[in-house]
Amino acid sequence: MVELIHTLADHNDDVNCCAFSSSLLATCALDKTIRLYFLSDFTEVPYSPLKFHTYAVHCCCFSPSGHILASCSTDGTTVLWDTQNGQILAVMEQPSGSPVRVCRFSPDSTCLVSGASDGTVVLWNAQSYKLHRCASVKDGSLVACAFFPPGNLFVTGSSCGDLTVWDDKMRCLHSEKAHDLGITCCDFSSQPVPGGERGLQFFQLASCGQDCQIKIWVISFIHILGFELKYKSTLTGHCAPVLACAFSHDGQMLVSGSVDKSVIVYDTNTENILHTLTQHTRYVTTCAFAPNILLLATGSMDKTVNIWQFDTETLCQAKIPDQPKQFTENWSEDDVSNWLCAEGLEDLVDIFKMNNIDGRELLNLTKESLADDLKIDGYSYEKEAMENWISRKKRTSPMTNLVLSSVILTPNRTLKMAIDRWLSETHQK
Repeated sequence: MVELIHTLADHNDDVNCCAFSSSLLATCALDKTIRLYFLSDFTEVPYSPLKFHTYAVHCCCFSPSGHILASCSTDGTTVLWDTQNGQILAVMEQPSGSPVRVCRFSPDSTCLVSGASDGTVVLWNAQSYKLHRCASVKDGSLVACAFFPPGNLFVTGSSCGDLTVWDDKMRCLHSEKAHDLGITCCDFSSQPVPGGERGLQFFQLASCGQDCQIKIWVISFIHILGFELKYKSTLTGHCAPVLACAFSHDGQMLVSGSVDKSVIVYDTNTENILHTLTQHTRYVTTCAFAPNILLLATGSMDKTVNIWQFDTETLCQAKIPDQPKQFTENWSEDDVSNWLCAEGLEDLVDIFKMNNIDGRELLNLTKESLADDLKIDGYSYEKEAMENWISRKKRTSPMTNLVLSSVILTPNRTLKMAIDRWLSETHQK
């Protein structure tokens, strides 16, 4: 069972982020303030709210010790606060002056990362409060960040959908498209995956985005052997963009919040849904687990933060499975066929089998290989126009003029969801 034990309603605008230390809960909002609460009774600390920012506060996070709180804002600053008295320790200005969307401390508290709307990412020295290194992503705003638990690299997510991996020298190790319509959040599990290969420690990374999906990745890094990132699986359950995701401290649960106003709690071992919480009345923008007790905080555009408590029954449901879920690259051809059927793409099964597409080949498919090797067009058209094209005995692609191996039309669900979402937002206005 999950019980709603408290609702905080002190902000007067959309809640953007919430974060726990071992004794405090921090929340921030569009109302330019950060609020701090005692976990013992959820009363506000005497020096709350914290006021400095001149525009919306997008993100807040505690240092691992809980002694420092960082907040960042549209005003282009990242501010460090002393959590004992609410005093400002430092004001760090993004070099470009761009709105700062996300900030995160390193696991050893020596560094702080801030990411901005212009794609710049800054690594600050958290002791001297000086800029250490600066870089930028290729496209889009930087909206998400998470540190690898051992601390020697971090991951950023952009509004263009790219996951980028950086080392502690700000060298870009890897970048790939993770969510077609943009990433909104990412988080590492603090607990390693059982049964690591070659003596390495593997950690799970969750990312979520505007495509309504949560993706699970497995990542490892060791200086001698290098860096490795593998896609593992996709979690479903939300029917609208997923705005936030977070692992529990023990790594047994993953929580997500969505535009569909719901909060979903997953068992990370079985990837089954444990709970669906629907008390918020507007978009759920943030969620966070407490580090040492079974508490969950969820914040929303309804201006509230809900506090949830889990019982031992939930813990018992999250059991370690006998076998870890198979990586996509290890899928057989039959696994790929089963996946196509599950996604409603049965018409492509024969084409994929004919070309011996297994998991490794699937991950390497591009629009060019779909068109050239598999003779799958890869472009999107209006259904009526394409049916009209085919009815006139046309057997070539309107875009590439290549011969079509099949005239069966496959719906572009991602594009449809984007259109539906745009229509919904337009009607709300």
